[in-house]
Amino acid sequence: MKRIAIIGSGVSGLTAAYLLSKKHQVSVFEKSDRIGGHTATVDVEVDNKSYAIDTGFIVFNNKTYPNFLALLDEIGIGKQETEMSFSVHNTHTGMEYNGHNLDTLFAQRRNLFNPKFWLLVKDILRFNKICKQHYQDQNYSDTLTLGDFLQAHNFSDYFSEHYILPMAAAIWSSSLAEMEQLQFHFFVQFFHHHGLLNVVDRPQWYVIPGASRSYLAPLCQPFKDNIHLNADIKSITRQDGQVQLYFNSGDIKTFDEVVLACHSDQALALLADASSAEQTILGAMPYSENSVVLHTDTRLLPKRQKAWASWNYQLSSNRTKPASVTYNMNILQGLTSETTFCVTLNQQEAIEPSKILREFTYHHPIFSTDSINAQQQRTKICGIQHTHFVGAYWYSGFHEDGVRSAVDVARRFDCYLLLSESEQHEG
Repeated sequence: MKRIAIIGSGVSGLTAAYLLSKKHQVSVFEKSDRIGGHTATVDVEVDNKSYAIDTGFIVFNNKTYPNFLALLDEIGIGKQETEMSFSVHNTHTGMEYNGHNLDTLFAQRRNLFNPKFWLLVKDILRFNKICKQHYQDQNYSDTLTLGDFLQAHNFSDYFSEHYILPMAAAIWSSSLAEMEQLQFHFFVQFFHHHGLLNVVDRPQWYVIPGASRSYLAPLCQPFKDNIHLNADIKSITRQDGQVQLYFNSGDIKTFDEVVLACHSDQALALLADASSAEQTILGAMPYSENSVVLHTDTRLLPKRQKAWASWNYQLSSNRTKPASVTYNMNILQGLTSETTFCVTLNQQEAIEPSKILREFTYHHPIFSTDSINAQQQRTKICGIQHTHFVGAYWYSGFHEDGVRSAVDVARRFDCYLLLSESEQHEG
């Protein structure tokens, strides 16, 4: 039995702790005063009624989340069906649509008589067809970007700006300009696996009943007495075949192994004796800061209620601004309330202050050619010097990816989810 320190209590760290605790002694260290990371449910009261609203991790699906689904099954947590729809609202032209069905697609009825809009619809179908063919043929180079692809196939700026770039920016919490530079190989694999190149036959999406935090307690049950909050770790060193954790209080704790379940940049900052490989690989995977506000200001949604979707992207003239997305939590969580609860990224200045319920700052990995190439070098640092790295940044940046990275590491210690090897790599 090994003594294993796990730094960070997001889904990657908690999954690693859950799996490793089956055969080893784990200790979880979290710098915050709560566990969960992006699993961040908050309680609010409006009109004398209480609601539990998710502000970070919200949804998962039945196709590309095999490890997370297996984890939920293992700890006895169910799932609740939800709708995953996407809208775009252009603040300058007033154009808006919701792609959920034909009625919502033409929520703005004048689009029925707009040739540009019909060309947009035609280009969506053409884009999906070409991307599927590229995926099937594996016909792309690692240097090809999404912007290059759009230009090479003569997709209009109207299509790019009103459909694919906003959708990608919403998914990865990035700007339109950054999405143009996204590696096409990475993009098309993600969109194909998630059914986003299909008009029909898309995955069924779910939320956790009772809000996302509901899975935390059962997940932590085996090691709940070994979770240390407000852990002020100064640095980590590896010497004499062991790992040393140095705290700002002056304490030093020694372990056999360490799992760094914090962001790549945070992990690198903690390693006082980082190798050149660790510096190069972790340094190539930066994070971006995103403002997140929970509020009730429906002006951040499309003008027409029929155009309200689960995810609502607001276009502006600033192409380098981080994604301006508003999640309609009533739709996503199935909330029954006369109040519409919204979670908005990167538009705090546009929200009526009196309608703000909570404010947060979250960080998301930036996916570029450099970071995607760095992902492929993981084995050069992970499992070396009694040090292991888990996090969604190793894959596509989502909850499933965090779980998958933890499953990868736990397998080294002969600890497994109750899921076959082949199933673990579906999607």
